[in-house]
Amino acid sequence: MKFLLSLALAASASTISMAFSPMTSFPITARSVAPSSALFEKKEMTEEETAVAMEKATKAMTAFTNKYLKNTNTALCSDKSIPSVVIKGLAEHKVTLGAPLCPCRFYENKEAEAKDGYWNCPCVPMRERHECHCMLFLTEDNAFAGTDQEISFEEVVEQCKGL
Repeated sequence: MKFLLSLALAASASTISMAFSPMTSFPITARSVAPSSALFEKKEMTEEETAVAMEKATKAMTAFTNKYLKNTNTALCSDKSIPSVVIKGLAEHKVTLGAPLCPCRFYENKEAEAKDGYWNCPCVPMRERHECHCMLFLTEDNAFAGTDQEISFEEVVEQCKGL
């Protein structure tokens, strides 16, 4: 009991920031240490490091997509090349920006948008109204909705070959 009370007091005495984890559909909290989070700091990577990071991020975004499809009872587009390209774009932004910024929009300043979080996947319109303009998470009334609620990492890689 003392531990929980201490933890609650410590949390309330410091700044807490709210974010949505790309691996779950519920909010997570993290203590703010500085105005610019290490999450968004850029680091120069070699080609090999970039390839490893992209594979890891693509696997993570594929797993996130599959889980979020089930949690929201939405489906993939019937043309699997569309969600594949979106997943690849999310993974690229995860590696380059530190956050899965929606790849289907134009931004004057991607870094600022990623920090803001509004367009980080799942974006606010998707979380609030089930509106995904990327066609990654489609409701059953969407003419492009398929029946699949899962895509494999291998499918994403195959569909994105040559891009």
